[in-house]
Formats: sequence, structure tokens, C-alpha cells
Amino acid sequence: MLSLIEKILFIAAVVLSLYLSWKSFSTLIKVIYRGQSKLHLDNLSSRIVQALSVLIIQKTVLKTRFVISFLHSLIAWAFLLYFLVNLGDVLTGYIHNFHFLGTGIVGNIYRLFVDIFSVLALISMSFFLIRRFIWGTERLKIRDNVLLNEKAKSGMRKDSLIVGFFILLHIGFRFIGESFTLCLIGADLWQPLASGLSILWLPLPESAVVFMQHLSWWLAIGLILAFIPYFPSSKHIHLMMGPLNFLTRPNRIAPAVLEPIDFENDEIEQFGVAMLEHLDKNQILDAYVCIMCNRCQDVCPAYTTGKELSPSALEINKRYFINENRQKLAAGKESEFCLLDYALSRSALWACTSCAACVEVCPVGNEPMFDILNIRRDRVLMESEFPKELQTAFNGMERNQNPWNINEDRLQWAKEDDGITVKTVEENPDYEILYWVGCAGAFDQKGQKTAQSFAKILNKANINFAVLGNQENCTGDSARRAGNEYLFAMMAEANVETLNKLKVKKIVTTCPHCLHTLKNEYPQFGGNYEVIHYTEYIYELIKQNKLSIKKENQIKVTFHDPCYLGRQNNIYNAPREDLKSFGFKNIEMDRNRNNSFCCGAGGGQMWKEEENGNEVIRQNRFKEAQATGAEIIATACPFCMTMMSDASNELESDLQAKDIAELIADRLID
Repeated sequence: MLSLIEKILFIAAVVLSLYLSWKSFSTLIKVIYRGQSKLHLDNLSSRIVQALSVLIIQKTVLKTRFVISFLHSLIAWAFLLYFLVNLGDVLTGYIHNFHFLGTGIVGNIYRLFVDIFSVLALISMSFFLIRRFIWGTERLKIRDNVLLNEKAKSGMRKDSLIVGFFILLHIGFRFIGESFTLCLIGADLWQPLASGLSILWLPLPESAVVFMQHLSWWLAIGLILAFIPYFPSSKHIHLMMGPLNFLTRPNRIAPAVLEPIDFENDEIEQFGVAMLEHLDKNQILDAYVCIMCNRCQDVCPAYTTGKELSPSALEINKRYFINENRQKLAAGKESEFCLLDYALSRSALWACTSCAACVEVCPVGNEPMFDILNIRRDRVLMESEFPKELQTAFNGMERNQNPWNINEDRLQWAKEDDGITVKTVEENPDYEILYWVGCAGAFDQKGQKTAQSFAKILNKANINFAVLGNQENCTGDSARRAGNEYLFAMMAEANVETLNKLKVKKIVTTCPHCLHTLKNEYPQFGGNYEVIHYTEYIYELIKQNKLSIKKENQIKVTFHDPCYLGRQNNIYNAPREDLKSFGFKNIEMDRNRNNSFCCGAGGGQMWKEEENGNEVIRQNRFKEAQATGAEIIATACPFCMTMMSDASNELESDLQAKDIAELIADRLID
């Protein structure tokens, strides 16, 4: 189809595009490699399968906003399809009378598929341009109180417009070009849409149709050559970087497991993250991966309640900073500004509850929560800059081994209830399971009721258990999430030493935060134990018929999924089965299971005042529970219990919050 001159010009254009692309992509790679740690490629075969499944099936995109996500998937699938289409078109342009994939059944099906799919992709892209630029949907906007790069405010729209029109013009001119070809050679039953369009060109002289055929080919293929060098600067690099993110990110045991810091390594001069280059490579990669869909801020409890934190804005700000400084960064120069100068505000930093909702919902595998938690490490360990209320919790964990800073007997909760029998490991060295009570169970009034109730359940089931008593210390969860990694490491090492000395094998706990830390993070310090949540253990007791249940009227409850039980440890069914088995009717809130809304206590928030916003997180969740019409909010976390009880008092509601252990203990046959 192409003339000799066109063929020579095309080769020259390809060479120029490859050169410019090499420069832009090599700069991108150099910036990513300024990060710490490594890109993970262990278990490569399974990683490749996961990356391809995300790319081809679009399963992570289709998790939410299904209709819009499906339209987006059509564009992504067109992106993949057009690798093949463009190859075929180039070969057709260079080889006389060439028919890509032939004229048999394979070629026929290919042409039919491309014909229909091209139009679907054009419709989808048109929809997204209308959605962003005409409808102006609020979901694509970021509130004014959130720190956002000035260039991003207009640049995001400009970038979307460039990429949107590139897709429209690339696919559109290819489709139109095919219609000009069909006008010359005759309609093709296997290309009904292009054939229909070709009718419009019949009145034109043949020379005009040939000219338009060549022009369409050049515009369709030329746009690709022009766009590839621009690709690394565009948000649409996510089409390539998204699968790469799934291919190379760490395989975490749970979403909030942080990497330890080696405080004995004298060569480490920076603890935590201050500058962009202090981030791990995967966290820098996140900036290129971000789709700007804002799903993360939709589910973020801080953003939802008017705080200054938007996980989406964090990634956008990182990318714009990189684009503005990429040559310096690629050359190895130190950043002139710290992340708190341009990526997120100090209020946003301390608004995060570490609920992992942003990690769960992100369709391209971003983990903005880790940026935040690692920046907190820098603030606490390097600058001693953190909310003053946290000092009390830090002091309590350091001096009295609990964030309440109470210097009392950790077994007082058991001594105050004559109806239960609780022995320490010294009194019962042949125990089968160790009950890890936690600081809330030992010192918080509501937590003590949960501990007493669970001990009653264990007694009724004749379980041989023991507690550490005053040998038990805080696991340090709040210290780690609040950035005080040094304090956490000291507490973890002390607890692991105690547990290993006692040769503990199996632990059950009533606190999801203790569960997460003991199970997922203590292995970093040599503590490897079987750790289960009490709702799982009760479910096992129910299946073994070890608990006798009173026949009582069914009570309507709504179960609030704690973040550190659900998203962090994937425990959703056991609490619901426990409630069902004991005659409670669970009415689900709209946001439940992996889409559950945080109570507002995680990430160290339990020990500080909530950041300024237009609503209190716990009240937002409580109102949702009220809307179910349930008589009781059931939960399985002492932090959630405190938040829901406080919200009930603040809103002057009769709706009470109770732990599942309390509900079950009250229904046991004496």
C-alpha cells in the first residue's frame, strides 16, 4: 500500500520515536531505581500469572463501579488488541496485497472482532471524555483542603484530554482508514461497521479515497510513534506500570506489615522516609502506576470525613514532583524538598488510620498507606515531631508496657470476676493454648468485660488455657503504626523472648491488633506461633459441640468488621457464624467485609485527637449502623468497641455496642 518514499519516511519516524522513547523510559527507570530496597521477582512464574491476569482479565478494576469499570476495561482491552492490529497494519502497508491472518476463518473472525471492538472502544472513550469534561463528575475531583500540586490542578485535565483524543484519533483513523480501503476493494461482510461507513465515500473520486486511505494510515500509526515518548509523562503509563507493579511488589503476609529497621546497623543514617528517594522502589513506582480514579479517597475514612488526606493526591503529587525534577533525580541528585513539602500536609500525615482500605480497593496495586507510615517513622525517629497526645501512649508503652500508662496488676480483670477461672502459665504449665489478653483486656473497662466473657466461654468448653499475667506486655502495634519503630522493636523483642522461653505454640487473642502483630510481624523478630482470633476459636468450639446454647428470642445485630480482623487478616465468616449459631440475626451495613468502614481508632488514632474535618469517623460509621435498624452493634475488637460506644454517647443514641464474646457468654447455659 505504501509508496517507497512513505516506507523510507516511516522507518525514519520509527527510529526517531525509538530514540526519544529510550530517553524518556530510561529516565523513568533511573528515577525508580533511586528508591530503596528492590523490585521483587521471587516466585516469578506466579507473579507473571498474577500480572497477566490483572492486565487481561481486569479483575482488580472490575471490583467496584462495575459499569464504568467495564467501559474502562474495553479501552484497556483495545490497548492490548491494537498491539496486534498495528502490527498487521504496518505489514499491510509494506507488503503488497497482504492480508493479515489471511482470508480464511481466522482472518474473518479477527476482522469482525476488530471492527466491533474498535467502535466499542471509541464509544467508551467518548463516554469518559464527556464524564470528565462535560458532566464534571465529583468522583474525579479532589477537595480544596487537600494539598495538590498547582500544575496538577490543570495538568490532570490536560493530560486526560491529550490521552483521550489520542485514543479517539488513533482508533478512529484506523477504523476510518479501513472504511476507505473497503470503499476501494468492496464491502466486507466480516467488517459490517466499517463497510457501512465506506458507503459514504462512494461518491468520491478514487484518487481522493486513496489519498484518505494513506492519510488515515499515517495518522493512526504516526500517533502511536508520537505518543510512546510522551507515555512516561502521562498518567496512562499505568497501562504498562500497573501489571509491572503486581509483578514486582512485595508479597506481604498482610496489607499493613511493615519492614523492620535494623537499628544495630551503624551505616543506616536515615530512619523512615523524608525525601522521595528514601521510598522503596515500589513506592516510587506507585506514582507512575496511579490511575487517578480516586477510588482510594472514596473509601478513605479520613477523606470521607473531610480531613486533608487523599491517598490519590499523594500519588499525584509524587508524580508531578518527579516530572518536574526527573532529570535531577535520574542524575542522582538529592531532592530539594521533603515529601511533607509537596506530597501531603502534616495534618494528612496524622489522619491515616492504617485501615488499608486504599490498598484493598486500588485496581493497580498501589500502597499509599506505606508512604504515610514510613514518613511517620521519619517524623518520630529523626525529628521527634508528632502529635503531643501520642507522647502519653509512648511513655506508657515504654514505662508500664501499655498505652494507657497504667501501673497496675494485669490480672485484675480476672480477680474481679468470681465466676471465671483464669490461671497463669506458672500455675498451669501444661496449658494447651495461651490466651493473649492484650492491654485493652487488662486495663480498659470495656475490654475487661470482653476478656471476662471469653474466659467464661473457655471455662464452659473445658479448655485448658493459661495467660501470661504480668509477664504479658503490649505488642507495640500502636507504636509501630504511629512511627515509633524503635519502641515497637524493643517491645517485640521482649515479648518474643518471653514467648520463646515458655515455648508457646498456639495463641488466641481477643484483639485484632494483637492478632496482626503477633501473627504477621513477630516472625520478623524470631517469633513464630499459631495465632488465631477468638471468633475463629469459638467457631471451632461450636463445630465440636463444646458449647451449650440457651434457646432465646432472636436479636437483630449489625456486625462491624474491624479493619485489622477483616482487611488485614481476611477473617470475615467466623464472627458471622458465631452470631448465627447463637441465635443472632445479623443485618449487614452497606459497607461490610472487605469494604467495611473504619471505626477511626487504628494507626495510633486511639491515643490522639482526630484531625480536623467535617465529621468524626466513628460517628460516620455509627450512623450507618443505626440505619440498619439493629438493636446492637456487634464487634470483635476493643478499639472498635470504644469508638462505637463513644459515638453512641456523643449522638445520644440507645443503640449499644457489644463484643461478640459478651453476646455469646450471655447465651451460654449455666
